[in-house]
Amino acid sequence: MSAKKILVVEDHKDTRELLKYNLVSAGFDVTATENGQSGLDLAAAFKPDIILLDLMMPGMDGLEVCRRLKGENDLARIPVIMLTAKGEEIDKIVGLELGADDYVVKPFSPRELVLRIKAVLRRYGPPEPNAPKLWEREGLKIDFEAHRLTIEDQEVALTATEFKLLTVLIAGAGKVQTRDNLLDTVWDTHFEGYSRTVDTHVRRLRQKLDSYATWIETIRGIGYRFKA
Repeated sequence: MSAKKILVVEDHKDTRELLKYNLVSAGFDVTATENGQSGLDLAAAFKPDIILLDLMMPGMDGLEVCRRLKGENDLARIPVIMLTAKGEEIDKIVGLELGADDYVVKPFSPRELVLRIKAVLRRYGPPEPNAPKLWEREGLKIDFEAHRLTIEDQEVALTATEFKLLTVLIAGAGKVQTRDNLLDTVWDTHFEGYSRTVDTHVRRLRQKLDSYATWIETIRGIGYRFKA
C-alpha cells in the first residue's frame, strides 16, 4: 500500500521542517510549502490525501486558502486540518464553518498530530463490511461506498467529517446521539472543548441538507437525533 500523501502549508520554517520530519518518520509522503498561494498550486498538482494548513500566514491566510480549496470541485473533498494558536478560538470555528475537518492547537505533540491525521483519514475509509451500500428516503440518497450525497438528484459536496457525521446519525435514526458519543464515533477522539466542534459541523451539515435540515433534531443539553 502506498504512503498517504500530506501537504503541509506553514510559513514558519522551523515548524514546517519539524512537521515534515515527524510525518515522514510516521510513514507519510510529505510535501511542504510556506505560503497560501503555493499551497493551492501544490494541492492541485500533488493531490494530497490530507492538508495541514496553518491559520495565521502573511498574505493569504489559512482561512482564505481553505475557502478557495472548498470552492474547487476537484479539491473540495481533500480533508483539511487547521493548525492554530491557542487564542484563536473564533478563527477555529470560522475554519470549521468553511469546511475544515479538524484543528490542532500549537504547540502540539507529534504523536497527537499523527493520531488526529489518521482519525481524519479513517473517515474517508471504506464502509464497514456489513454496512448498507445505499440509503434512500424521499429525495435524499446516500451512496456509502462512493461517499456521495444527492438531494433531488443533485450531488451535494460533503467533507469527510460531514459525511461520517451524517452516516452515524442515520445509523442511529430515532435514537439520541450525545455530543460525547459523536466525538467518540465521528472524530475518534475526545479533546477538551470539542463539543463546539460537533455543533459547528451539525450546523454546516444542516445548511447543506437544505429543506431536509429538520430531519436532524436538536435535543437540548444532550445532542442530536435523526428522525426515524
